[in-house]
Amino acid sequence: MDYKDYYKILGVARGASADDIKKAFRKLARKYHPDVNPGDKKAEDKFKEINEAYEVLADADKRKKYDTLGPNWQEQFGPSFSGAGGGRRTYSSGGMRGTPFDFDPSSASGFSDFFEALFGRSNAGARSSSMGGGMREDLRRRAGDNIEQPVEVTLQEAYIGGSRTFNIQSTEVCPTCRGTGEVNGRSCSSCGGQGQIPKSKRIQVKIPAGVDNGSKIRVAGEGQPGIGGGPRGDLFLVISVKPDATFERKGDDLHVGVEVELVKAMLGGEVAVPTPDGRRLLLSIPSETQNDRQFRLTGKGMPHLRGDGNGNLYAHVKVVLPMQLSAEERELFEQLARSRGVEARS
Repeated sequence: MDYKDYYKILGVARGASADDIKKAFRKLARKYHPDVNPGDKKAEDKFKEINEAYEVLADADKRKKYDTLGPNWQEQFGPSFSGAGGGRRTYSSGGMRGTPFDFDPSSASGFSDFFEALFGRSNAGARSSSMGGGMREDLRRRAGDNIEQPVEVTLQEAYIGGSRTFNIQSTEVCPTCRGTGEVNGRSCSSCGGQGQIPKSKRIQVKIPAGVDNGSKIRVAGEGQPGIGGGPRGDLFLVISVKPDATFERKGDDLHVGVEVELVKAMLGGEVAVPTPDGRRLLLSIPSETQNDRQFRLTGKGMPHLRGDGNGNLYAHVKVVLPMQLSAEERELFEQLARSRGVEARS
């Protein structure tokens, strides 16, 4: 096979980014796909050519060898890229996370399978089994992409839930070209050939109690717009919880240190245990409670995000020694030391 300038085929510069290469490929694939040009052999050949170019340039290793070896790069890969002979040939959607598939020129479903892998599938029950109507409908109508938006919340918000307001940078289908990026065969001047125009939107979203790092909150229909009247994608808020100075979270359990005066630790009594929502729970501790002893308050931890109930709250005793003793208090401690046979410094 003669050397082909894959950059020229896709219409990008040699230093183009992977994203630029993907955008150029998608645009050309829409234009030359056989479903859009039924019976056009030149369009079919062009479609194969741009797919071959993308398969190489979308793969970092193949692209590096292609850039380095020039006309001899094919020798590194063998006959699978030669294009010689008829029959079945394997294509891949490369960096678009698709899976390889076979294209058989004699089969009407070959290009359609590729098109589904590239642009997504509309209502499967409504598509025609023929190459024509069903896949052309997929071209006109395609669901929008999902959007992920990072959101940081406090432990208190994760504990009690609430609502937050966000400014979302989204896009809308270009009203001039209806998302195709072209008008009468030329790049749309309204959207620069992207098929979409930017849009800023303010939305309010409920944060459910119990969210944790990595939790995702789905906001239906707030993602990227669909093509040709297809449904919008969804917005997913990806939660991260700020570290808290008072509480340590382990799953749905919470751990908190509770200061206890020495006298109360020795004789027993009640101490206040804080919770993330600002309340204080009374905990009765027995006499002779040792430092760092752990007490479990059942069901007082984080709410379970998926299910009823809460985790547990664990209070860790931190015995606080008295400071600035009065003469009377010092005498009492000396009496205690003598009664227990402990030598005390005068």
